Amino acid sequence: MRRNASGALLLTASGAAAQVLGFFYRAALTRLIGAENMGLYQLILPVYAVVQSLSYAGLTVTVSRLTAEYCALGQRRMVRTVLGQAMLLFVRLFALLALLTAVLSDPISAWLLGDARTRTGLLLLLPCLFLTGVENLHKHAFYGLGQVRIPALVEMGEQLIRVSAVLGLLLLFRPRGGESTVALIVAGMLVCEVFSSTVMFFIGRRQMRDCRGAPEPSLRRRMAVTAFPIAMTSLLENLMGSANAVVIPARLVRAGWDPSEAMAAFGVLFGMALPMVLLPMCFVGALGLILVPRLSELRLRDGQDRVRRLAVRSITAAALVLAASQLVLLAAGPGLGETLFGEPSIRGYLPLLTVGAFLEGMHAVESSMLNGLSCERACAVCGLTSNFIELAVTFLLIPVLGLEASILAFCVSGAVGVVWAGLRLRREING
Repeated sequence: MRRNASGALLLTASGAAAQVLGFFYRAALTRLIGAENMGLYQLILPVYAVVQSLSYAGLTVTVSRLTAEYCALGQRRMVRTVLGQAMLLFVRLFALLALLTAVLSDPISAWLLGDARTRTGLLLLLPCLFLTGVENLHKHAFYGLGQVRIPALVEMGEQLIRVSAVLGLLLLFRPRGGESTVALIVAGMLVCEVFSSTVMFFIGRRQMRDCRGAPEPSLRRRMAVTAFPIAMTSLLENLMGSANAVVIPARLVRAGWDPSEAMAAFGVLFGMALPMVLLPMCFVGALGLILVPRLSELRLRDGQDRVRRLAVRSITAAALVLAASQLVLLAAGPGLGETLFGEPSIRGYLPLLTVGAFLEGMHAVESSMLNGLSCERACAVCGLTSNFIELAVTFLLIPVLGLEASILAFCVSGAVGVVWAGLRLRREING
């Protein structure tokens, strides 16, 4: 368990460093391209998330689980076999999805995303997604082996190269149009994915050169059975998030906003203000990484009393850390947002956003506990329901409240998630 905790802390430290670097990168990017172009860039990210869910989201978890399982059984030779089978499934799934996306890129950009200027960036996302899939499958094989240092170092290198490549390309070419701006951002992302996928592939081959065995007849079936529900849950959650991102600018325009003004406001909220209040989520992620294995162990070995005490201490600690961090952001956020992003309008979004971020963080902690207590299905239903409520509130109230409706929906969704997951967690820890 000590090894798991140290690995989780290392991953969390690297994730926190990457998140802080990403925050300042986003600030520099916003100043360089402006709020409207940031909004355009935000529009293509839901497509990235949907293709990711369908192609490799479930397979990464499957690789990690099966790798750890075979190692525990003393069958380390199967690790490379598992990774190879996962890569084969990923390539087949991705080829189909990439073909559909390329053929339908015009209607996806113009009709689904609501802006034809996203088409070039959308097409460039495809090779970027392929390389990301290769990288993540290899990373999760290392996680299954209990080796986190290599993925953590590669992650930091990837973030540094992304910042340098994206900002460098924008400064070099100085694009004037929204379509060329988005395309250059994705091109910079592609450069960093070439680095990370290549490094992970060759290090993986070297580290796992002795881990090769004949595939079991049932291996592909086991992988499919494990990956499918995870992929579907991820897909549905991302579809909800994608719909929400597309609905907001469209509903603002329908409510009488100028399209450029709507896109700029969308970029300020989702590209600047929201990432700022979600910075403390790296600490919530750290707690979640530790809680899942620890709760599983305690439930099997020490009974409900230890589980209950750990759950209460964890929720109390999370609430204190999140509340303190959001109060700091509420006080310092307006000045920080204006200094980094040059957007004084962030000030008006922060009061409700900090409430929503606190609720989102508490929901994430409760979800981690439910996963540790083998309540994955209940956790998924809770997450999907809260996402659906967020979408519904956004759609219905934007004509009345404007952009503030999406912030209110964020808070309502978080509150529903906290209450629902909290009630289920209480039932589980009280036996």
